[in-house]
Amino acid sequence: MTTLETPRPEIILEGAKQRLKAGDAVGARAILESAAAASPDNISILMELALACRLMADWPAALRALNAALAIDPYEFLALLTKGVVIEKMGDMRAAAAAYATALRLAPDPPAQFLVKPIEHARAIVAEDRQRKADFLHARLADHKRAHGGADFARIDECVDIFVGKAKPQVPDPALLLFPRVPPVPFFDDAFFPWMPELESQTPIIRDELEGVLSEARELQPYIQKQPGSPLNQWADLNFNPAWSVYFFWESGARHDANCARCPRTAEILDRLPLARQPHYGPTAMFSILKPHTAIPPHTGSTNARVICHLPLILPEKCSYRVGNDRRDWKMGKAWVFDDSIEHEARNDSDFIRVMLIFDVWNPYLTEAERDLVSELLLANRAYLAGQ
Repeated sequence: MTTLETPRPEIILEGAKQRLKAGDAVGARAILESAAAASPDNISILMELALACRLMADWPAALRALNAALAIDPYEFLALLTKGVVIEKMGDMRAAAAAYATALRLAPDPPAQFLVKPIEHARAIVAEDRQRKADFLHARLADHKRAHGGADFARIDECVDIFVGKAKPQVPDPALLLFPRVPPVPFFDDAFFPWMPELESQTPIIRDELEGVLSEARELQPYIQKQPGSPLNQWADLNFNPAWSVYFFWESGARHDANCARCPRTAEILDRLPLARQPHYGPTAMFSILKPHTAIPPHTGSTNARVICHLPLILPEKCSYRVGNDRRDWKMGKAWVFDDSIEHEARNDSDFIRVMLIFDVWNPYLTEAERDLVSELLLANRAYLAGQ
């Protein structure tokens, strides 16, 4: 008497696939259910079984097959993505969004062509769910906000957006030096800088000298100047490009005497400010000229030990700025100070140039002793790299 061998899984799969191509989802499902019972650890059989169940619109059965596959490999991307599809078909959009969100964390980059549209759909479902959840939470908090009168709720609003996944947590990521235990403040309160009203009152004087510089186009240079062989990353479009040009008064601690002489009143105003003076590193002070329809891509500065002040001098409409999750529009005659170790970006979507006076001051959370020691630390690092 001859014992018949059980067909190999690949043969069973091929037979089931042929039935599926022929439109026989019922027959394929019967074969695959028997195969899954005989080989419960075979993910390929379970995925084809899920497909057969989907073609029959038996969504609970499809979900059971997918969950069985994920019990074997919780990181199987196609099973995770398909689970979102099945739950969506079952009408539970919140659970579908949660499943899609899990899948998207493992999405290949770049995805295969057949995955592009499903991944886009998953992202849309997740974004819609996050917006619904944010709206719900903000509405539930509204009465409590009113009870607290005119308090500033920007931080709790950002907390909600991070909590639901609409926004990313923003943390300092400086290119050179991170000073620890300093609050990561995107935009500082003006109260930290008692000199700001006087600076703002000088806007017409500074702008007058700026117009002289622009009329002669003297000493303007591209801000981004990365040498051959340097990684360009986000700076490829702006490298040696006058679309973002600067006119330095101070550059990494070195005074540009000719430029200061050309704009003596601006130089005098800067001299009265508590600039972040660090030999070979600071201050930096400049006119920053951004040409029409130019974007400065997301980036971070060198350190959070010092922070950056912007004073608008020429400000057309359609100019915007983002630091972390905080997006703001400038106002003429109004300066602000921000932490550029947090990711930030700028846009000039107008037909005119946008010009700022930009300079750095010490982070107000550092003590005088810490400021002195930061300067010495950077000088010591410079000496070490020089082999001294």
